[in-house]
Amino acid sequence: MTASHAASDASGADLALSSVTKRFGSFTAVDDLDLLVGRGQFFALLGPSGCGKTTTLRMVAGLEEPTAGRIDLAGKDITRLKPYKRPVNTVFQNYALFPHLNIFENVAFGLRRRGVKDVKGQVQDMLDLVELSSYGGRRPGQLSGGQQQRVALARALINRPQVLLLDEPLGALDLKLRRQMQIELKRIQTEVGITFIHVTHDQEEAMTMADTIAVMNEGVIEQMGGPTELYDNPATTFVSNFLGQSNLVAGEVLGQSGHELVVAVEGSKLGVPMDRARSTSGAVWVGVRPEKVFLAASGTETEDNDNVLRGAVVTDVSFIGVSTQYLVRMPWSQELTVFEQNTGARESFRPGDAVDLHWMAAHTFVLDAAQDAHAGDETYDADLAPAGAGT
Repeated sequence: MTASHAASDASGADLALSSVTKRFGSFTAVDDLDLLVGRGQFFALLGPSGCGKTTTLRMVAGLEEPTAGRIDLAGKDITRLKPYKRPVNTVFQNYALFPHLNIFENVAFGLRRRGVKDVKGQVQDMLDLVELSSYGGRRPGQLSGGQQQRVALARALINRPQVLLLDEPLGALDLKLRRQMQIELKRIQTEVGITFIHVTHDQEEAMTMADTIAVMNEGVIEQMGGPTELYDNPATTFVSNFLGQSNLVAGEVLGQSGHELVVAVEGSKLGVPMDRARSTSGAVWVGVRPEKVFLAASGTETEDNDNVLRGAVVTDVSFIGVSTQYLVRMPWSQELTVFEQNTGARESFRPGDAVDLHWMAAHTFVLDAAQDAHAGDETYDADLAPAGAGT
């Protein structure tokens, strides 16, 4: 037994991937991946198209065979097992319901295939679970997209898989229904206690539902942890930009003061908690989330214990209901983003206003300056970026 497999057993992991690689010709889709998924977790594989997340899921399902490495499920090596011999079920984006069967028979399909005679009680329990108790006699075409998704979920869960795999299951739904189904999926997973592994490119979806998120990029995991940990303390520029938005400004480490790293940014000294600093010397990126920053009219508020960047000018104001989004141009020409809640408690600003940026040192993070400041930012276009945006 390898160290990874021993760790799997000790941690109560349902799923363990050890040095798993998948190549398609000269292209490496998944690169030497190690992964442990704890029993009973709602686990998300999150990343952009082409990052390897769906290929990873397909290898667990047995629909793709690893080029190298091993996959264990509940302590059993399933790397070469046929898909139908694996204790997993998959729910796909297109639902794949049988249009000629009613909802009851769609859900009962797996049980009947296994030769189970008395299916009525189990099917009704599953329909109750997904809140479709009275829909058993209908056909899939008579149901909404969200209801069809619930039927697909019930059909998969009735087989009592060790692990349920969800491949972009909400991608075909509209925004409002998708958010409702996020809550429902989490409720169902909590009730049945089965390990869910959910593949998605939607950051909000992953953070809403998952206990643990693995952020994938170019076939490897950039960072793994709980939603709050990944959002508040990203380990790489890719994670900081892909999971929400970040302001990243170039800085130079000056040294340490107590439990803080001191970083110089364009003539200002900023404090960063040592446990939020991924690099502690030389050139760095200093990061802060837009909603952690507040604006004050230039020179009107003292620093206290805040980090402050002075001399900015508001360039754009967007009212978006619960908050206002400001773009501000710094003296070195870089534009930063600030989100302020529309509580009425603070002054509002207009384009052309001179402002200072304030935020708590505890909300600051530091990343390695060798990384691309725009990695993971799917909205960034270097050809359209304003002057100073690449610094």
